[in-house]
Amino acid sequence: MSAWSALAAELAGWRAAGRTPDLWWRDDDAAELTPALERLLALSQASGVPLALAAVPQAAQRDALAAARCVLMHGCDHRNRAASGEKKTEFPASESDAAALTRLAAARERLAGLAGERFLPVLAPPWNRIREGLIARLPEAGLRALSRYGARRGSGLPEVNTHVDLIAWRSGRQFIGEAAALGLVLCHLAQRRDGAVDSREPTGILSHHAVHDAGAWRFLERLFDETRAAGAVWADPKQLFALRA
Repeated sequence: MSAWSALAAELAGWRAAGRTPDLWWRDDDAAELTPALERLLALSQASGVPLALAAVPQAAQRDALAAARCVLMHGCDHRNRAASGEKKTEFPASESDAAALTRLAAARERLAGLAGERFLPVLAPPWNRIREGLIARLPEAGLRALSRYGARRGSGLPEVNTHVDLIAWRSGRQFIGEAAALGLVLCHLAQRRDGAVDSREPTGILSHHAVHDAGAWRFLERLFDETRAAGAVWADPKQLFALRA
């Protein structure tokens, strides 16, 4: 059985159980209106699949956000502040909560001003990392929800994560390949169906338009076509988070 056939079978399993398989789409690192970003936005419009565009506040330009329907906050400046021995993060252990919250509040204000009603007060931290102690205080910076990578684990804030990263960051920053990507999709869908992870959290696709190769673009196009033809629903991020700026 091909990977695409396996996906069709998994989606059929959901329908046979009287359930509707749902997915959602987040793309990171938006800043300037590049040809790649234009292609991303055009793909969302043509496919009818809603996109959550995670933009870097201190680098974002108004025209890059103008065509987006939903904008999340991708850190503040996407600068790695990790100390030696720490994994990449914008929010290192050495930075006080007060300093981090000051940065976050200023970044939220700037991005909200650029994106207007398209902005959702949702933090998608760079490298999907933020220290746990800071999460509960995010509302102090005007941020009311969180989006990271992996099955959500009860952060205390509304959280909707991604589960399928299309890029092999340690292997040439290229598309992970159709089989690997579909394997991740199938794994999370099956875990949800079996109750191994939160079944209410939609399966999240994480893309990075700036580094997409031809294979990544083709995969997204076919994934959208195949899933919608099989009765899957692509969730609207505004409804997922149910938040207002």
